[in-house]
Amino acid sequence: MLGEARMAEIAQQVLRAAEADQTEVAVTRNASHLTRFAVNTIHQNVSETDVTIRVRSVVDGKTGVASGNELDDAGLKRIVSSAETIAQFQQSNPDFRSLPEPAEVTSVDAFVERTANTTPIDRADGAERILALSRAEGLEAAGAFATDDQEIYLANSLGVGAYHRGTVASVLTVIMGEDSSGYGGSASIDVAEIDTEAVGRAAVDKALRSRSPDSIEPGAYTVILEEEAVADMIFFLGYMGFGALAVQEERSFMTGKIGERITGESITIWDDGLDPRGIPLPFDFEGVPKQKVVLIENGVAKGVVHDSFTAGREPGAASTGHALPMPNTFGPLPINLFMAPGGATKEEMLASTERGIWVTRFHYTNIVHPVKTILTGMTRDGTFLIENGKITRPLKNLRFTQSVLEAFANVAAIGADLKLVKDEWNPIGTCAPALKIDGFQFTGTTEH
Repeated sequence: MLGEARMAEIAQQVLRAAEADQTEVAVTRNASHLTRFAVNTIHQNVSETDVTIRVRSVVDGKTGVASGNELDDAGLKRIVSSAETIAQFQQSNPDFRSLPEPAEVTSVDAFVERTANTTPIDRADGAERILALSRAEGLEAAGAFATDDQEIYLANSLGVGAYHRGTVASVLTVIMGEDSSGYGGSASIDVAEIDTEAVGRAAVDKALRSRSPDSIEPGAYTVILEEEAVADMIFFLGYMGFGALAVQEERSFMTGKIGERITGESITIWDDGLDPRGIPLPFDFEGVPKQKVVLIENGVAKGVVHDSFTAGREPGAASTGHALPMPNTFGPLPINLFMAPGGATKEEMLASTERGIWVTRFHYTNIVHPVKTILTGMTRDGTFLIENGKITRPLKNLRFTQSVLEAFANVAAIGADLKLVKDEWNPIGTCAPALKIDGFQFTGTTEH
């Protein structure tokens, strides 16, 4: 670990070398460790530790960004020189106002020592619990167990200086039979909260129960979506339209809708980088403190997230602390998303469903129409028919093509528990409940 003092020293070296009108520097250290398994065997253990310096230089309203990982004085000066040179060859942006001024950052405890100190043997022991369950049933398991710790220091020439360190542990597995598969996953900042045996049992159970799947005609069905499937929809909703740049460019479903009902009354979604139930990050990649932003409240569109650039384009707006690392064409995005839980259990949702489909998770999800929030994708790793309040048989995977807002307008029940769902699409993670939704549109079937 570099520590705050050393990272601040590196940042100050950069700022002293800078000649631009304004300069921003991000110093990040990532230590990533991964134990991967396939065909019921651990086959890889990898670790990587790196420190990256990213510099943003502003010269006459023109911006240049450069990065590197040489920490000596000459290396830091080269990064600064590169960023300033790049800025000289850019066009001036009349909407750019300034890098942000300093503001007080609320610290959040997101670093767990035992997560940072997890060894390859510890991860192998955890993975082996999954593999043993898979072998015992004649199935094949693949997946990974990862532990990471990170530090970040953000500073700029206006006096911003913010430091954070955090950890995260995650495990996921897909367990396969000849014609079936099951999924299990878990994530937390504390590795002690990762129960790999429970993850393995869940995946094995799905793989066993989804053997010999049947076909079903596509159409509109009541669905019970597990947390992973719901998190996928929330993540894409945030990507499509909860950022201010998307609203300003009129490519968001929130454009012109603030204050209007856009989902069912039971839906409330917010972003909060300080909530310990997720993976906390107290400031954004400009060093601006993160604010809790309510995006949808009781079905009504309430607000979007800003960085300093989008706030500067909008009279009366201020950054909410949602800038992404530069260079960035997406604009600000919510990366600590939550959906408000309800009061139902998945067992109660099942018992109340006369006919429907149980969905474990989605994959190959893609955007069809961002303003209409239409997504398409496939079910995966455990899809089942529900009849008279019971799961009766496994189903071959289905393609869905569905508006997220329309789905959220047809929610019949919301799970009482939130699960942190972290995957390659969303490394910070989304906290989501299970949902029961009426009239969910399936538009195609598969052979498997």
